[in-house]
Amino acid sequence: MKVSVVSRSGREVVRGGLEFSDAATVAHLQEAIYRKTAKKFYPSRQRLTLPVQPGSKEKPVVLSSKKRIKDYADGNNVTVVFKDLGPQVSYRTLFFFEYLGPLLIYPIFYYFPVYQYFGFKDKHEKLPVQTYAMYYWCFHYFKRILETFFVHRFSHATSPIANVFRNCAYYWTFGAYIAYHVNHPLYTPVSDLQTKIGFAFGLLCQASNFYCHILLKNLRSPDGSGGYQIPRGFLFNIVTCANYTTEIYQWLGFNIATQTVAGYVFLLVAASIMTNWALGKHWRLKKLFDGKDGRPKYPRRWNK
Repeated sequence: MKVSVVSRSGREVVRGGLEFSDAATVAHLQEAIYRKTAKKFYPSRQRLTLPVQPGSKEKPVVLSSKKRIKDYADGNNVTVVFKDLGPQVSYRTLFFFEYLGPLLIYPIFYYFPVYQYFGFKDKHEKLPVQTYAMYYWCFHYFKRILETFFVHRFSHATSPIANVFRNCAYYWTFGAYIAYHVNHPLYTPVSDLQTKIGFAFGLLCQASNFYCHILLKNLRSPDGSGGYQIPRGFLFNIVTCANYTTEIYQWLGFNIATQTVAGYVFLLVAASIMTNWALGKHWRLKKLFDGKDGRPKYPRRWNK
């Protein structure tokens, strides 16, 4: 079987094409492209699709690395369109660095006299709520790092390296912004009762969030395969993305206990981002599981 590899402009990426047996998979094709292009475009950097007619609004079919090339062929020849996704990093690397920043930055504002550089007299004694907030914050991001390595299963192995800089800028900046205000020498705490209610509610949501991640983990095999499935059990019987719901509410608990403008700004930004993700996933699942042609029908649930 002959495979022609072209760019989106129609230029040949591999001159003369490539020959494969009927048993060859798309993964074999990606490895061959890697070798034929001076080992520049490694497999995770490649996106291979079937060509579409000019002017067509249809989305191109993306080739799965696990399928045979023959499955996409119409006869003994097939043309695939190659796109360079750019330098890639694993999702575990991406998540590790984006969570590591807040984990290290926040304690700097708690333990070290940084406020003297902003013109404030930095008192050594910290309020109980500031201590609880520091432990709560660090626990959250330490939990996220552990989940990254031991719980999460990723359907996509890699992410563009540019996302590392974007995500780190988001998490690290907000980490410093919130830490600066919560640990400030002029910080005024809320009542002791409100502090306890906020942190207790937040910790309950963190535990619930962890359990939601366990349920999602069980939907995929260790290699990340499994495709879209209907999550069931616990809060997933009520809401489509219970993991995002509990994430939002655990930050609400933190803000009830600490009550800073910086914290609420972060809550609003994070909630808007996760709400957008949740709506997208909700409608995607409803479209996939429409109850037709033997497919199960997606149950009635809240979409966030």
